[in-house]
Amino acid sequence: MQAGDAVGNLRELSANAYLWTSVVKLLIVFVAVLVIVAMLTLLERKISAWMQDRIGPNRVGPGGLLQPAADGLKNILKEESNPGEAHAVFFTLAPMLSIIPAMVTFAVIPFAAPLPTPWGVMPMMIADLPVGILFLMAFSSLGVYGIVMAGWASSNKYALLGGLRAGAQMISYEISLGLSLMSIFFLVGNVGLDEVVYTQQKMNLWFALPLSASFFFFWISAFAETNRLPFDLPEAESELVTGYHTEYSAMKFSMFFIAEYSHVLTQSMLLATLFLGGWDIPGLGRDDMLGFVDGTWVGTQPAVWVTLLTLVAFGLKTFFFIMVFMLVRWTVPRFRYDQVMDLGWKIMLPVALGVVVVTAATVLALDSMGAPFVEIRPNGSRGYFTLAGGLVLTAVNGVMLFVVLWLMDKGNTLEGTGSMEDKRTVARERARKRAEAMRVALTTPRAGAR
Repeated sequence: MQAGDAVGNLRELSANAYLWTSVVKLLIVFVAVLVIVAMLTLLERKISAWMQDRIGPNRVGPGGLLQPAADGLKNILKEESNPGEAHAVFFTLAPMLSIIPAMVTFAVIPFAAPLPTPWGVMPMMIADLPVGILFLMAFSSLGVYGIVMAGWASSNKYALLGGLRAGAQMISYEISLGLSLMSIFFLVGNVGLDEVVYTQQKMNLWFALPLSASFFFFWISAFAETNRLPFDLPEAESELVTGYHTEYSAMKFSMFFIAEYSHVLTQSMLLATLFLGGWDIPGLGRDDMLGFVDGTWVGTQPAVWVTLLTLVAFGLKTFFFIMVFMLVRWTVPRFRYDQVMDLGWKIMLPVALGVVVVTAATVLALDSMGAPFVEIRPNGSRGYFTLAGGLVLTAVNGVMLFVVLWLMDKGNTLEGTGSMEDKRTVARERARKRAEAMRVALTTPRAGAR
């Protein structure tokens, strides 16, 4: 069935309508993202002031609401400083390579249920790609190239160290983040984000429960991918001045700042989509829809009020994760570099791989059992997982998550530096053992000695 053919009283957008609606959505989402990112800077300053018993920005506009606009205007008018030893081309290109992937990744995230229009049903995402998750992961990984390039092109040792740290951190945690997504692929059987949402609706259970272990590792990896505390090693003011953007000023610096908050927004939207049902509203039922599949509408009848309601629900879920990002930043201290690497390679990678194996085995067992754990279609093929299958996965992942948290709580995952008295005690014990070993060696007669 071709695009534009009617399906009951529903029809797909024609080619021209799809083009124009995509342009309109692109403009709206781009402007909305820039405004939201600007307001997130104000929100974080207000939250930090509240947590530290301060007032925060309150001079520009009512309650300080125009402070982001004032900061943006200041950076636009501010004179830029270009180091004499910096590589001019790459020094200018680095902020662009950092902000472009951050802005492109919003294109494949569905932020509401499909919207019925006079020209057809419009999916509420800019680009309805069948490889949504792969597209998002590929482009979000490109942002580190801008950071590494900024550190190298600055000809500054602190900036170079920050860029190298960013590259090492991204490689370390990108693997764990990808492994966390494998469990979702097992349940969904597709890499489209709209399919992920619809699968959770059919299961009547968000993936945060049946895939709680993967959710935990994805969440930690998201902190590392955004270079936010406690994983802000690429910046680390106490060690590297400001890291990779030490030599940047004015709008070039602002572009790195916008890219960071854009990544926070992207990861929050992705967490809401993958593990909290996306636009799904529990118990509503009217929002359970996938869209057109081979010209056939799948799901309930779309409505404008449903689209608006799901947009609000998706916004609240995204805001929840944004708040967690900000609260953690002003609560948890920065990890040491060796702690970050140990956590990524010695803990996250092997345990995430083990979680994938156990989840895959559980999914295979539930598939073999068939009903009532999975939906069996008339042609005998497996459909979506049912609530019973989701509860079994919840129990299995709950046990794995409990074991992981219990082991991490033993204090061997991130060994702290300890107090000075503890260090003195350890040093005295080592010195005593060395002295005892030397005494024994001196008093023991040598073989063959008279």
